[in-house]
Amino acid sequence: MQDKKLADMPEGAESPLNAAVTSRDTSTVQMATEAVKHKQCKLAFQPVMQAHPPQGVAFYEGFIRVLDETGRVIPARDFMPQLENTPIGRELDCVALEMGLRTLARNPGIRLSINMSARSIGFARWSRVLERFLKKDDSIGERLILEISESSAMTVPELVIDFMDRLQPRGIAFALDDFGASNFSFRHFREFLFDAAKIDGQFIRGVSDNPDNQALVRALVAVAREFEILVTAESVETKQDAEFLVASGVDCLQGFLFGAPTVSAPWKDATIRQTGS
Repeated sequence: MQDKKLADMPEGAESPLNAAVTSRDTSTVQMATEAVKHKQCKLAFQPVMQAHPPQGVAFYEGFIRVLDETGRVIPARDFMPQLENTPIGRELDCVALEMGLRTLARNPGIRLSINMSARSIGFARWSRVLERFLKKDDSIGERLILEISESSAMTVPELVIDFMDRLQPRGIAFALDDFGASNFSFRHFREFLFDAAKIDGQFIRGVSDNPDNQALVRALVAVAREFEILVTAESVETKQDAEFLVASGVDCLQGFLFGAPTVSAPWKDATIRQTGS
């Protein structure tokens, strides 16, 4: 019956589903645009733990958040997929970078990773933000990690490779996000020279009870080892999963087991749990 209704729609008419998706995307863009315009953005920080002794915090990841018209904090997963290919997506990358660099400048004892789209590499404002902070203190680059997802890196691979070649000598590290989630060819590790890779959370949640994901995680770790790439597992939620990952050779662990993202500064909280505690 539903197929018949769709077939009876006038030619060129938009389906109810497509209309709903379009309305949602438009609303998301508008919300993000207003948040940037009125400076209603925050970074939420999550600790990334060393998997092996001394099992302290290796670095923190900063996640961009926007506030809607009611002041509610909206996580990136609820808006970034719709904004990836839009100008406001580039603006949000700039905001996240600037807030992250300001955090590093104020807290010389921490390292911080910030997500970015490969599409922001050629965005002039993004580059100006980075240069402004590096000119003030070039040591900031040594504590900055830029995370680029597999799918994003592959949209403009030559641009990403050149970008990394220019910034790695300044101390900036690069992490491949969502490792294993797409068709990223292993040969690209040789070309991109990532410093780290973060295994996608879909393979990590419940991994201690999933033989298929266990095999995949071991394979991803083995590939990363061949290229001397540090491996982080995200979405670690149970002690059993953490124990499997440590035994499999993962270098760092990130997830609710160790702390949820928070807009307050977790490095000022001495109660952060340690690996396996």
